[in-house]
Amino acid sequence: MKPAVIIHGHFYQPPRENPWTGQVDAEASAAPEHDWNVRITKEAYRPLVPVYEFLSSDFGPTLLEWLEREARDVHDAVIRADHASARRLGQGNALAMPFHHIILPLASRRDKETEVRWGIAHFKRLFRRDPVGFWLPETAVDRETLDVLAAEGIQFTVLAPHQVSKPPAHGLPARIELSGGRSIAVFVYDGVLSHDVAFGPLTTDADRLTEALERTPPGALASIAVDGETFGHHHKGADQTLATVIHRLQRSGKVQVTNFAAALTKYPPATTVELVEPTSWSCPHGVERWRSACGCKVHTDRPSQQDWRAPLRFAVEWLAHEVHGIYDREGRDLPGGPRAFLEAAGGTGPVPGDENTARLIEMERGVLRAMSSCGWFFDDIAGLEGRQVLRYAAHAISLAGTESARLEAGFIAQLGDARSNDPTAGSAADVFRSSFQPTPS
Repeated sequence: MKPAVIIHGHFYQPPRENPWTGQVDAEASAAPEHDWNVRITKEAYRPLVPVYEFLSSDFGPTLLEWLEREARDVHDAVIRADHASARRLGQGNALAMPFHHIILPLASRRDKETEVRWGIAHFKRLFRRDPVGFWLPETAVDRETLDVLAAEGIQFTVLAPHQVSKPPAHGLPARIELSGGRSIAVFVYDGVLSHDVAFGPLTTDADRLTEALERTPPGALASIAVDGETFGHHHKGADQTLATVIHRLQRSGKVQVTNFAAALTKYPPATTVELVEPTSWSCPHGVERWRSACGCKVHTDRPSQQDWRAPLRFAVEWLAHEVHGIYDREGRDLPGGPRAFLEAAGGTGPVPGDENTARLIEMERGVLRAMSSCGWFFDDIAGLEGRQVLRYAAHAISLAGTESARLEAGFIAQLGDARSNDPTAGSAADVFRSSFQPTPS
């Protein structure tokens, strides 16, 4: 059988909207553009429009919401590409993902279910079909996460080689057995190829990348998974490299350029693997990057501490528990019950009912936004991403009515004496207090 090739791009940006204004504030580090969404759209998302049809992809719902408002041509191109790939391959290229980019193994079962259901609902609204596959943020996984996916009808996800007991032969999908008789298929991407595209010599070398993919043996599947921003933003010219490689592969006919859902139809799992948990693709310490000073950081050439990560995690988890309690009490009479009403409301958009109902839903949305992984991934709590997480927490607290003062004091207590690496920013609590003030766009 002709060998198959899948190139997957995980497209995501942190939610950047100021919760107090609904607008994205100017971000000086993105100059000359207004903010990083605008800049990365110019450098990567728009230049990739011609190749989306041949690129397996997942787009963070918060990014797609922004693209729908601010770069509608790109947004619509992503949807058209999925439809075109479905006509060509029988299955669409797009994978769903949670509504917010949260580390699911660190979330409660309740929050896992809400985020997955919101993500599926958003996907169905845009792509007009049920998702077959589901991308996990940072490919962070545990058995409960997979169980939630399987319970929602998801057929497969994508993991790194070190996240399973033994990568299946020839790149083909394997099965992970779950509780209650459920199971889910898993594709394990090629770690060497993916690394050399994301960080190594293949990013801007169309000849070498084409040759590497065309060496895939008959009956095998070569899959690459990288951040979509690799192509044009992280590496200038990589978008052109990708377009050239896809064109050459299509023209030579030596391999079939396909997607995961189509490959799953062609190659049903024949083997079973065990999950290694909790793990992710970007932290060798499992999921510690999002809850401790594990040593992972962006700027390894600069001295900095990440001792603030654990207090921030404790604070956000504490706040989520408190907010859920308030919501369940005050929303106990909502149609269908508070949980069903929340999940039907979705991660964004107008809320049916009165102002109080809208307040409660926005409070819940805010605390889930505060779990966005970016707040922990980078090196400082006073950076763009850390501040944004704190703004979402502050906004959720401001919507808690008579409980707001208690929640603010409790959140600050959880942050404790955690400090920024920037002496002018002060403590994590100082950064949090400043989050209550809207800033001009």
